[in-house]
Amino acid sequence: MRKIVICALIGGSAFAGFIAAQLAPTSAASTVPVTKVASRADAAGSSNPVVIELFTSQGCSSCPPADLLARRLAKDDSLLVITRPVTYWDRLGWKDTLAKESNTALQRAYAAKRHEGSGVYTPQMVVNGGGGAVGSRENDIRSLVRRADRSGPSITAATDARGQMIVKISGKSDYMAGVSLIALSSSETVRVGRGENGGRTMHYVNVVKAERNLGSWRGKTMSITVPPENFRTNGADKYAIVVQRPGAGPIVAAKLLDI
Repeated sequence: MRKIVICALIGGSAFAGFIAAQLAPTSAASTVPVTKVASRADAAGSSNPVVIELFTSQGCSSCPPADLLARRLAKDDSLLVITRPVTYWDRLGWKDTLAKESNTALQRAYAAKRHEGSGVYTPQMVVNGGGGAVGSRENDIRSLVRRADRSGPSITAATDARGQMIVKISGKSDYMAGVSLIALSSSETVRVGRGENGGRTMHYVNVVKAERNLGSWRGKTMSITVPPENFRTNGADKYAIVVQRPGAGPIVAAKLLDI
């Protein structure tokens, strides 16, 4: 498994350039401390799925095994897998047709938050906005999932008579968190024409199509009204609510909506 490190200006708008490819470390699981390790009772009683974000690219020859793992993990209702194709391999001869600069920026912010310097790589999975690991290393990913904090606020959602989605976030805390609506495509198939994966057909699950900020949760019960037009994103057939602390902080709650 190759680990590719990109030199980026964290907080800036451009990459400084490529660093030579190097071998991935023996263990890719992050050593960042988890805020709280959920007990078996917490895990059993919580409705919050653990969020796994996969940073991948059509221009990355090491990514297909991680893309396959993401599709398998997405079948588990206790997990919410979100695929975030990044842009920094576009210069190698193939422009990723699903990549977004916002995905690249988020991965950089995660790297900076965990004091990993400027290094970002593909494939990478980040669990609940905290620990990260090489995206094809299932044992490392499942270890991070077992340690994930599932004790955050609960999210319920229902559609009213006017077709609006009423999202209720219940719980108490001493921190603030942003609330986002993420539009997802449950399945994408791409035939890659050039680059490291030239000639290959790539398959992806729950690819980000759009994200919308719905406001802030301030540690007490609140309701948010989401109008029906927010569920008409081109190419999206799934929508999820994600509650995340500022500055690429931990994801404290999430829910896949029933649309």
